[in-house]
Order: sequence, then structure tokens, then C-alpha cells
Amino acid sequence: MPRPVLRNLFLASSLLALTQLMTPTDAAAEARLALVIGQSAYRTVPELPNAANDAKGMTELLGNAGFTVTSAANLGQNDMRQAISDFAGKVSASGADTVALVFYAGHGLQIDGENYLVPVDLDPKREADIPLQGVRLNDLLNTLGALPTRARIFMLDACRNNPFPALSGAGHGLAIVDTKAGAPGSFISYSTSPGSEAEDGSGADSPYTTAALSVAKQPNIPIEEVFKRIRISVAQSTDGRQIPWESSSLTTDFKFFGGESSNQQPPIPGASSMALASGARSIADWRKDLQGKEPKVAYELVITDDTVEAYQAYIELYAQASYTPRLRTILERRRQMLAWERATAINTRASFEAYLSNWDNSDLAATARRLLLRVQNRNYALPVAAAAIPAPVAVAMAPTCPCSTPTPPASPVNPTVAPVIRKRVDDTPPKRKVVDAPPKRRAAPPPDEVVYERAPPPGPPPEAVGIGIGIGLGMGMGGRGGGGYGRGDNYRSRY
Repeated sequence: MPRPVLRNLFLASSLLALTQLMTPTDAAAEARLALVIGQSAYRTVPELPNAANDAKGMTELLGNAGFTVTSAANLGQNDMRQAISDFAGKVSASGADTVALVFYAGHGLQIDGENYLVPVDLDPKREADIPLQGVRLNDLLNTLGALPTRARIFMLDACRNNPFPALSGAGHGLAIVDTKAGAPGSFISYSTSPGSEAEDGSGADSPYTTAALSVAKQPNIPIEEVFKRIRISVAQSTDGRQIPWESSSLTTDFKFFGGESSNQQPPIPGASSMALASGARSIADWRKDLQGKEPKVAYELVITDDTVEAYQAYIELYAQASYTPRLRTILERRRQMLAWERATAINTRASFEAYLSNWDNSDLAATARRLLLRVQNRNYALPVAAAAIPAPVAVAMAPTCPCSTPTPPASPVNPTVAPVIRKRVDDTPPKRKVVDAPPKRRAAPPPDEVVYERAPPPGPPPEAVGIGIGIGLGMGMGGRGGGGYGRGDNYRSRY
């Protein structure tokens, strides 16, 4: 074979190998777009220096993973909304085989069960200002959820403490967001458990982002496994004070990086076999699987799964272990946040009363009472409005067609109208007798004779005669008109 041909084959094979090495994922046709937001320079509260570092590190990581990254820093409300809108436009134009990822580092708040991302220009004087000045997390989720995509990934390092003095009644951390309740194909990760506060960290990055930068770049690891490892890493670095949380409705596989590597982190002992059944495991199942394991190994297993059933089983089996107190705290808060999620989702008087019956002294109790009062006022207003409608409608419609039914119930509103109605539709002799009752008027001549006979000698005055006739007619008309007075002009128009 000629030497140039050999050289060309060697170059081609080298380029192919290099291309495979640089490929971040096996899904080469997959488009990847990311929006990275770092909120550090808040104007009315202390800065978050780590948020800017977190955003910078994630921008580099995602770029190496094949994402086209849009970075934005220190956004006010209008700029944040515009950045989300522009990113959604790019995702829409990229097509259905697109993975869209949003990373947010900064402050986040929950108000009345809603989660908000905090722009740097937010300056609230009361809780009611947050919906006006903040950016709802659901708006971000729904905007991207409405687009045809392969997957949507949201990483929120937004559970830091609430720095705004005017928001003393706001709940700690963020409320639960269940991705299964929205469009399928979403994955959302919090830097700590719902209702808990994340640490900003003492290093260049927060504990959550530090773990993500280390774990996510490991090759050939599914995204669910990546975030389980992130959870273990953060729990270890914070001595159990911070436990990341996620919710997934993904319908396809995703890996940040493809390929194989010798430095891949070994899996947690026992985690692979238990992961297959995770999600449908009862407390009894967990007790059986944890039985006989070392407390530390069992602790990492239940932290990896991060479910109420796993935590409860550990507490029952390892009552004296050093990890048990922190797991009790995690379990209590998780149950409370699940109850809060149900209460706000149902949004009725009964749901908030049920929450308060168990969590009357929690940080969300004041909000629950306010929402309870709101739904009570709503429920009281509805019956009053509904009761006011039928009466006028029935009265107004009864006279519109009085002859449509000859049965007695046809005119229950004003029974005195019935004789007049029958007179209009039927002139039979019996009804003529009712109307022609004035035969008594024909006996009027006797009064005329009496008047003339008793008249004084000068002759009967015309005024007296007119008065007598007027009184007689007036009494007669009054007798006839009495039955149909309620109809007014309609009665006179017939004559």
C-alpha cells in the first residue's frame, strides 16, 4: 500500500479517536442549550459572592459537556424575565431533540406556597410585594414545559436564608415542586431539602455547586445517579446539615459526559441492587434491606434514596446511632413539607385546617391561617350570590307566559291574577257572569227618583246629580278594579 494512503488512514483514525474522546455524550445528534444565572450583587441585602463563582464554574462545566451556554449575572426583574424568554426562543428554534438546562445561583423564597427566584433589584416592604417584584419558579417551568424538548433540567442553588427583614412570615427554603404534576420530561434539583436552608459555603463555591462540579464530570453516569452522588457529597461536607433533593419525570436517558474512565467513583455498597425497586419500597422493605448493615453504610443508603420510608426504617433500626438525630430532623421536616404541598394544592378550608391541626407551631402556620381565611371568605361569598339569583329569576319569568299551562301551579306568584287571565282567553258564559256582575248598577234609577222627589222647590241642582252619579260609578269601578290593580295599565288597556 502506498505510503500516502497509509498516512491518510492514520490521520483519519486519529481524528476519529479524538472526536470520540471529545464527545460529551453518546447522543451525538442531541442539541444542548443551557442558561446560567448568577445573582450576587443584591442591592438591598448583603451580596452573595459564591453565587457568581458558582455560575462561572457551571458555565465552564456545561460548555465542556456540549452545551451552548448563555450566561447572565445580577439580573433585575425585567432582565431576568427577558433572559428566560430569549432562552425559550432558542430552545424552541432548536427543535424537539433538545436538552434544555437552567442553572440558578442566588436567593429564592416561598410565599403562600409559591417559589420565587429573587432579582437583584427586589426591595419588598411586605410579603404581598414578592409576586409583583419576583419571578415565579412556575413561570420558568411552564415556559420551558410548553416547548417540545427531549429533556428539561433545572438546578437551583436558591435555598439560602431569607435576608429580607420585611418577610419575617415567609417559610424557610423552597416549597416542594413535583415534576410529575407537570409536563413529562423534567428534572429539578434543589441544593437542599424542601423547607430547609442551604449554606453559601466557606470556599469559592457553595457546597452544592462544589459537589456538582466534581460529580457531574465523571463519565458515563446517568443523571439520576449523578444527583444521588451529589447528595451524599453535600451531606458529608456539611455534616448532614444540608441534603440536596430532586424530582424527576424524565422519559429518556441523559448523561453529562459519555465514554469510560478509570477514575470513575465506585458506587455506594448495596445501592445498585436497591435502586431498581426504589420509589415503591415500604418501611418493611427498608427494614429488611438495612438489617445487619453498619450504621454509616445504612445511613448513606437512605440518604441516597431520600424518602420518608427509608428514613423511618433507619430510625427504627438504629435508634442509638449518631446519625439518627439528624435524620429525625430531616424526616419531620419532609413530612411537614409534604403536608404543606397537599394543603396548598387542594386549597380548601379542610386542607388548611388539617395542616394546622398537626403543624400549628411551624414557620408556615401564619401563612396557613392567612390562606384559610382567604378560602373561608371565598366559600362564604358563593352561597350568598347563588341564593340571590333564583328569586328574581322566578318572579321575572312567571308573568311572561301566563297562559302556557292551565294547571293551578302555573301562577303561584300572584293568584289574584287568575280570574283576569281566564277572562282574556275564554269568554264563556260563566266568565261573563264574573265580569258582568254590574247588573246591580241597573237598580240605580231608584236613587234618581229619590233625588228628584226630595229636591227643594227651586229645582234639583245639577251638581248634586253629578255627584250622585259619580259616586255610584266610582264605587262600581272600584269593585271591579280591586281584583286587577296589581296589573295596572294592562287592566285598563283591555277596555
